[in-house]
Amino acid sequence: MQERCRNVWLAVSGIVISDQGEWLVVKKRYSGLKGVWSLPAGFVKENETVDEAVIREVLEETGVATEVEGIVGLRSGVLKGEISDNMLLFRLKPLNMEVQAQLEELYEAKFVQPEELLKEGKQSILLEELISYNLEALQQVRTGLNPGDHFGYTSYKLFV
Repeated sequence: MQERCRNVWLAVSGIVISDQGEWLVVKKRYSGLKGVWSLPAGFVKENETVDEAVIREVLEETGVATEVEGIVGLRSGVLKGEISDNMLLFRLKPLNMEVQAQLEELYEAKFVQPEELLKEGKQSILLEELISYNLEALQQVRTGLNPGDHFGYTSYKLFV
């Protein structure tokens, strides 16, 4: 199975929105998003679920602890006809508002009103699209389910 899934990537991204309507955004030092405002994001590790991964990634990149409110959607594409690149988009509630950017990966991280980002005009297309989208329709997580001991799941969650 390892060879079959070698070129399939699974990433997560956190849409963290404060009670005042500010969005947590980051400006990366690398990749195609270098110097552009985007969302905290990263790859899922082999020993975690997608919701655990997004909480970890946001905390690592920004210092902001969060909790999952639900899934907003999925971004999927194929890179150069070879790699299936997939990202689950989570809406998260911040548990603290003190931002500490991980400066090895980021130039900056901050909470900002989405209208201010759009005025600046230096945001990713994904962020631009999400700002104009109604993020109220969320898929919620169901835990405590067991599809059967014979599968050997150490964690099993359903998002509906």
